[in-house]
Amino acid sequence: MLFLEYPPCSTCKKARKWLDDHGIAYTARHIKENNPTYEELKLWLERSGLPIKKFFNTSGQQYKALGLKDRLPGMRVDEQLQLLATDGMLVKRPVVVTEDGTILTGFREAEWEQKLLK
Repeated sequence: MLFLEYPPCSTCKKARKWLDDHGIAYTARHIKENNPTYEELKLWLERSGLPIKKFFNTSGQQYKALGLKDRLPGMRVDEQLQLLATDGMLVKRPVVVTEDGTILTGFREAEWEQKLLK
């Protein structure tokens, strides 16, 4: 399982602790130093069934500085994916990618229990 995180992020710390407490093995990846590629994001979007907006860190400084709330509705999905691939800080975190294709964005404990404790 791949766990994309921004280590200083408090939500990522909670998610990492949750994984550790449940004995779930993962490979951690620093989302800012090694941001997701366009190809990864495209695959994750397709597998997740989530709307692309769920992949954006809508409360992040970068999202706000770029005025994405107003810009995204006018952009095609491939343009949004290309934008996400330019900066890991634009990506909602943490992101979990399991070997069976489960994709989770953000940390919602109930959802993680349902999807990861099968």
